[in-house]
Amino acid sequence: MELTTFWFVLIAFLWIGYFVLEGFDFGVGMLAPALARNEAERKQVLGTIGPVWDGNEVWLITAVGAMFAAFPAWYAGLLSEFYLPITLILVGLIVRGVGLEWRGKVQHASDRVWCDLGVLVGSALPAFLWGAVFADLLRNSAVAALVGGALSLSLCVLHGAVFVALKTSGPVRSRARHAAMIAAAVALPTAVVALPNIPVTEAVAAGWSAAPWLWAGALASMAALAAGIALTWRGRDGWAFAATASSIALGGAALFGALWPAPLPGLTVAEAASGPYTLGMLTWIGLIALPFVLGYQAWSYWVFRKRLVAEVS
Repeated sequence: MELTTFWFVLIAFLWIGYFVLEGFDFGVGMLAPALARNEAERKQVLGTIGPVWDGNEVWLITAVGAMFAAFPAWYAGLLSEFYLPITLILVGLIVRGVGLEWRGKVQHASDRVWCDLGVLVGSALPAFLWGAVFADLLRNSAVAALVGGALSLSLCVLHGAVFVALKTSGPVRSRARHAAMIAAAVALPTAVVALPNIPVTEAVAAGWSAAPWLWAGALASMAALAAGIALTWRGRDGWAFAATASSIALGGAALFGALWPAPLPGLTVAEAASGPYTLGMLTWIGLIALPFVLGYQAWSYWVFRKRLVAEVS
């Protein structure tokens, strides 16, 4: 495997990891006001992501950093072409982070309301805009961007609801399952609408012989989504979460497969890549550092694996 191909695959892996992990973070942030009826339940809902949300954002930092180092022209073109939505995403992430950290420090209920609003808006903005940005990359169409945004938003809500059901007990868990079924009623039809936007014909024209696998990945993503909905209905929270995570991962794989070998219009991976020496040095650094990062994050999820209950005051 050439180093340019290796780094494209690695960057795709980092983006997919970000979508899967931050996906349920965004979903929990958007659902918290609907799932909680009092302060104890709000702490229970937000506590599901409290130990991990900032670690999940590291995937975004690593993905963007890897793009900057390995494919500077791709990095510059992406940020230039989508300057406004990416700026709004960053604002949303900052507002969400402030809301999550600050609500545990304020004393007045009115201040916590503002924090909760910041978490809600700061979760919804990136959840919608990331889908819109990548859909526009594929089709360069306002309609495709709206469909992509709606799909990513609804998937995050569904993924987050399943995660809350997995991590909580009591009334919050029941409400989360109900919210998951409502989100599924939006996510599944939107996924069907988005499916024809996969540019298989363009991939074939670009010379990628494996282009039909894009359809296979997209269909497998939809099958995993349907399985997650069915498993949620049956109360199998762990398997349901694995299914929704798989759906997002498979959809992300199809997305980056569609972006190969030209991640931006008129710009191929080979043209966007850094020199061989730079890629070689980056490869050694990545092979040494990445296992430690993955191991630490796996350990953190293992430590905080138990269900949360609402505190009784």
